[in-house]
Amino acid sequence: MDNREEVREFLTSRRAKITPDRAGLPAGSRRRVPGLRRSEVAALADMSVEYYAKLERGNLAGASPVVLEAVARALRLDDAERAHLLHLAQAADGSDALTRPRRRTAAPQWTPHRSLQWTLDAITAGPAIVGNGRMDIVAANSLARAFYTDLFVNPDNQRNLARFNFLDPASRRFYPDWELFGDMAVAILRRAAGRDPHDKDLHDLVGELSTRSGDFRARWGAHNVRRHGTGTKRFRHPAVGDLTLAYESLDLAAEPGFTMTIYTAEPGSPSEEGLRLLASLAATEAVSPAERHPTA
Repeated sequence: MDNREEVREFLTSRRAKITPDRAGLPAGSRRRVPGLRRSEVAALADMSVEYYAKLERGNLAGASPVVLEAVARALRLDDAERAHLLHLAQAADGSDALTRPRRRTAAPQWTPHRSLQWTLDAITAGPAIVGNGRMDIVAANSLARAFYTDLFVNPDNQRNLARFNFLDPASRRFYPDWELFGDMAVAILRRAAGRDPHDKDLHDLVGELSTRSGDFRARWGAHNVRRHGTGTKRFRHPAVGDLTLAYESLDLAAEPGFTMTIYTAEPGSPSEEGLRLLASLAATEAVSPAERHPTA
């Protein structure tokens, strides 16, 4: 699949974000483009304008690591953007074939091996999920199912966090910082698209969200990428109220393309008490009516 349009739009959008002042260049008085000119990027990257223009037109095939590093440095790319540029270059010349995540069936049909589910079930202090680059939740512990109750209860979400974020009104209640979560979701999908431009399921998802959500469409056009690794997020759960949770995401060595994300609360905080309450509610709901009310 030709990724020239993706390359062109990514490099153009990054160039538009760099001001002359940030790049250490004089601003001048007659600038007709946002950010830097192509000639300025070429000078910063120590290459000819013609060669940089060729790259920005989408032709990364054959670009050496030295050239890619020079472009990344000139455009002030962060670690996630730098990795995205490398993935785009690998896809352009076909060298991503060996590193591309193995093709999987759609998430609802994929079953985690028993030891992975055992590992998730052993995590009882916080929600734990396994997902892929399309933001499908493919496995979860019981607390995660209770935590994401609005996502799981609506079959239209298809256990996909991006669909939930942009197509389910419940997400705006669940995410107090909805705009931030929207930015993050699109940046994660954009990174996945750079890693594997041959993922038809991802293309279908992006097409669906672009058609049905103007919020998604505007963000997709920004070409931002993000590595979902660690941080803190705020939630508003329908049963236990406001929660502020830290998260850590770990790539699964045995399952390329899949990541485990674990949420936890600060010890002694109201959020920790909220998670305990949620775990208690989930355990109560898991008990059958016969077990709750045994016959005499």
